Amino acid sequence: MQSKIILISDDSDFFEYITPKLSLRKNDELYKLGFSQMPEKIHLLDCSILIVNSENRKQQTLDLLNIIEEQPLIVFGYNEDENFKVEALKKGMLAYFSPTTPDEELKAQIYTANKIVSLINKKGIYRNILVKNNLIEQNNEIYKDFVCVLDTALNNLKESASYATLVAIAPDEKSKFLIQQNLIETVILNHIRKNDLLMSYSPNKYFLLLNNTDLPTAKHVWKKISSFLPAGIHTGFSYVGHKKRQQIINEALNNLHTSINASTSENNFAGMNNNDNFKLIRQNFNKKLEKVISPVFYHIQQKYNDKLFNMEIEQGQGDGYGVLYIKSSDFVGTCRITSPGLSIINIDISFELLKNDNQNNTILSEKLKPKRINLEPEKFEEGLLQDILEQFINEFKELNEIIINV
Repeated sequence: MQSKIILISDDSDFFEYITPKLSLRKNDELYKLGFSQMPEKIHLLDCSILIVNSENRKQQTLDLLNIIEEQPLIVFGYNEDENFKVEALKKGMLAYFSPTTPDEELKAQIYTANKIVSLINKKGIYRNILVKNNLIEQNNEIYKDFVCVLDTALNNLKESASYATLVAIAPDEKSKFLIQQNLIETVILNHIRKNDLLMSYSPNKYFLLLNNTDLPTAKHVWKKISSFLPAGIHTGFSYVGHKKRQQIINEALNNLHTSINASTSENNFAGMNNNDNFKLIRQNFNKKLEKVISPVFYHIQQKYNDKLFNMEIEQGQGDGYGVLYIKSSDFVGTCRITSPGLSIINIDISFELLKNDNQNNTILSEKLKPKRINLEPEKFEEGLLQDILEQFINEFKELNEIIINV
């Protein structure tokens, strides 16, 4: 296996002293640099072993440790400065040696450094595969295919009898235009562990899987992360447990939507007691119907109609309402959006069996209960509506599967 070793020193005698001790092979690469050459040669540090002469260059050595992240760095010094060694170890130094260190011990240090470099190379190859297949972003660790990533993670949790919490994250309608690009993911990635997974769900929406984390701990972790974020970022939590993937996602998104809508819901009824206000609200809702609801309904139809076996999606609308139906031979789901005349929009979701089947009615009685989502007009936007409809369709598919298998 080829090694790339970089010697860093402002003393040429150090190069002559250390080179014979390295036992270099024919295909190994050796570079000799002074501290002043580091900025222009910084690209050489990638996947290499660094051996640094810290004599009279202790601060520069510590600065170099701040620059590199995972690369193994071995420090040489003539004098045993314990304070310096402790500080260097805190910053990631792999090992320390001096003229009194036996050659076999130095070779053992280089052997360990080589193993670390090999792992870094493998990680880089794997990451490039993920980027090439459009599964992860080029400049960060955000996974794009959240379904695949979650399925793999849930299988691993099941096999290891471990646990986790899923967090759905999104800014509210007003905040998303004020947040700097990539701010949310940058802050999250800087404050989570390596085995936690950040996934992109849709623009400005994310899933965060916190491994080995129960629900109270997950909320505590998010409280610390959110202290570095601006106001207006909301979350919904779902403890993984023994639930299926879609159930976990639905629960997290439902809790997210509840959080987004809860902040100002107490103002829904203020100043809406006369006919002029009623007409104005109805006009505004009809604009929403034209510019938001109908286009999203159409998009969902186009996305799913060819993917749903023996199911159909239809939409309809009238003055003050819009409705989306999903139908199978035995079952129908309805998502009806209305404005009751107050500063609120209602989304009513219901499921109905088309055949009188007492067994199915008994099994599904709890799941067939209608539910209502209340939204302020300002909070009602395309991304949020699409999320709700995606959940509605997935829930219909799950219920329909239960009916088929009974």
